[in-house]
Amino acid sequence: MKRFNILLVIFFVMCACKGQDGQIDKNQEQPVAKRAKLFGAAVDENESLSTSEMSDRYRVMAVADTVPAKFTAEVVEVCQAKGCWMKVMLKDGQEAMVRFKDYGFFMPKDIAGREVVVDGLAFIEEMSVEDQIHYAQDAGQPETEMAKITKPKKNFGFEASGVLLKQ
Repeated sequence: MKRFNILLVIFFVMCACKGQDGQIDKNQEQPVAKRAKLFGAAVDENESLSTSEMSDRYRVMAVADTVPAKFTAEVVEVCQAKGCWMKVMLKDGQEAMVRFKDYGFFMPKDIAGREVVVDGLAFIEEMSVEDQIHYAQDAGQPETEMAKITKPKKNFGFEASGVLLKQ
């Protein structure tokens, strides 16, 4: 009877472990198609705004306004500490700082120059000197650049619930 109980326990342990193979860690990239990778919540590439349209939306917003949006843009810079933020290019050389909802996922550090579709909330923020210096350190900027930061700055911000990285 002892042998039967031992075999029964081993059988249940094996069955319990087998069901965990298919789970996806939300911090890991999820393949969407052959030419794209998904990070965070699902993002549909269709009906995303262009950088020009998104720039126009930002222009009519005031500090503390928040608007749901989805747009396609080129990545300019990514946090080199752990990929916890990125900057994307908008129209006329302006940039939007993209952070990720609840730090639920991070981006690869080597995607500058690649195209992404971000889905989430657009907002305007006034960034303090301390925060600007912190992000400059994350980006690996030299001390001379950080010394130039002396006053708060109005920024285009974006909290992404999901990002689709195109190949």
